[in-house]
Amino acid sequence: MKKIIIQIVLLVVIVFLGYIVYQSILEPVRFNNEKRAREKVVIDKLKGIRTSQLIYKRINGSYSDNFDSLVAFLKVAEIPIVKIIPDPEDTTFTKTINDTVGYIKVSDSLFSNKSYSPDQLSLIPFSDGEVFEINADTIERGGVQVFVFEVKAPYTAYLKGMDEQMIINLIAKREDIDKYPGLKVGSMTEPSTDGNWE
Repeated sequence: MKKIIIQIVLLVVIVFLGYIVYQSILEPVRFNNEKRAREKVVIDKLKGIRTSQLIYKRINGSYSDNFDSLVAFLKVAEIPIVKIIPDPEDTTFTKTINDTVGYIKVSDSLFSNKSYSPDQLSLIPFSDGEVFEINADTIERGGVQVFVFEVKAPYTAYLKGMDEQMIINLIAKREDIDKYPGLKVGSMTEPSTDGNWE
């Protein structure tokens, strides 16, 4: 009888330890799955910010260094709708006639299929209201002044509420290889509008 009780206790301990090992293996998998899902949303927003900055620069000549001016611009700015038709007098079909047929608001064009409005552009998803860090300036490259911008979202903002130790490890890993611990688009040191996920 005593032997059976010991065997049952050992079986319960083995099952419990097996469950703990299984959970410890699944924890990083769950973390990475959630991280990827959140990053997809943040990247989509960073792409929207990049497009907004490119349109802002095309019309104003430089990038915006704050969200207030960028959002105000997006609400009122219009881009032309151009109809391109071949020149009827050109027999080689290489010349075209560009005709502006109207204008569309930038906000209508950019945000019609987005889950956020221009007013929410500065908010980092999953962060409980934290905002992207935005900078813009000029740098010299080859004797020429070049406009640059950078928008950043740290891991600590969009991974909020997830396993803190795993976030600390992730940040340490990125800092060890001199990479930004989070997602960013643009650069303040290079004339690039790429994201660090590309």
